[in-house]
Amino acid sequence: MAIGDDVEMESRCEHELQFENRNSQHLHKCVINRLQRLILIDYLYHNSFLALILCCSVVSLGFILPAGAQNNIDNSEKKINYTHYKTQVNGILMHYVIGGKGDPIVLLHGWPQTWYEWRNVIPELIANNYTIIAPDMRGLGDSEKTQTGYDTKNLAEDIYQLIEKLGYSKINFVAHDWGGPVAYSYAAEHPEDVGKMIILDTLLPGFGLEEAGDFSPNGIWHFSFHAVRDLPEKLIEGKEDLYLNWFYDWTYNQSAITPEDREVYIKQYSKPGAMRAGFEYYRAIFEDAEQNKEYGKEKLQIPILTISGEAAIGNSTTTSFQKVATNVTGITLPNTGHFIPEERPNLLIKQIIDFFK
Repeated sequence: MAIGDDVEMESRCEHELQFENRNSQHLHKCVINRLQRLILIDYLYHNSFLALILCCSVVSLGFILPAGAQNNIDNSEKKINYTHYKTQVNGILMHYVIGGKGDPIVLLHGWPQTWYEWRNVIPELIANNYTIIAPDMRGLGDSEKTQTGYDTKNLAEDIYQLIEKLGYSKINFVAHDWGGPVAYSYAAEHPEDVGKMIILDTLLPGFGLEEAGDFSPNGIWHFSFHAVRDLPEKLIEGKEDLYLNWFYDWTYNQSAITPEDREVYIKQYSKPGAMRAGFEYYRAIFEDAEQNKEYGKEKLQIPILTISGEAAIGNSTTTSFQKVATNVTGITLPNTGHFIPEERPNLLIKQIIDFFK
């Protein structure tokens, strides 16, 4: 084992100990609080007059806890239960988020997003006893930006080496947008290493993406624009916020991605080379299509659930994946756009837990 691996393993052990210590401290606090309440109740029961005075005082001084105060405490505990790491895989430095204990679920984001699109999903999945691994894919977020290597077969190899390095042999996927074709390539290359997949609002190159060209103002006109070499990044430089906000508005409920959330994404995509890296995904579409046609000669047998937004591409995700897999179930969500993890996080969490249990 290399020195870098020792450091990473040590970091993971510290990460697990932090969770165990936090859980132990939380349990200790709960026991102490319960004992304190029991002592107080017993005392007030034998001193009813004092109890009446105390209750009146609490009300008059405004000490009543706000509704949901206990829920706020629980939620704050859930929000600190994952950690950021970076590690070398497939020739790049990859950033990823990991947390929890249990069966591993890998969350793959889309464009123009990062691991951050899963922020509302991760805490609940960890609370339901899953290990969550959410990487920034090659060139995006805090992962290294390279000149080449953006075809989905190579992107899947990035993820495979990450999972192998973390010590997991079999995983489940939840993948959105560009994450979907990457998850498919992974499963096609390593079918015995994938249990189930959930695919969110995307199409496979070679099996529906090319035929779905819609050049209307609300269509996928940007696929062709992004595929043009060098021009898009030159035109958009310095105007990343203007350009990206157009896509974040492509939701059924535009408040789902708040101004603060948009700022997180725009900051990442304003970094040198970030927009070009994202466009490279689109420039590799025809290479992806040829790879997928080879994969498609032998259909996947694993269970796949597709979920799409009615206001986005509808049941096209289901149709696309039924061409390459034998066990595909599809759901189309009403009143939902493309960004499902942010528009409908609670519903998505329920679907994930039900499908993977």
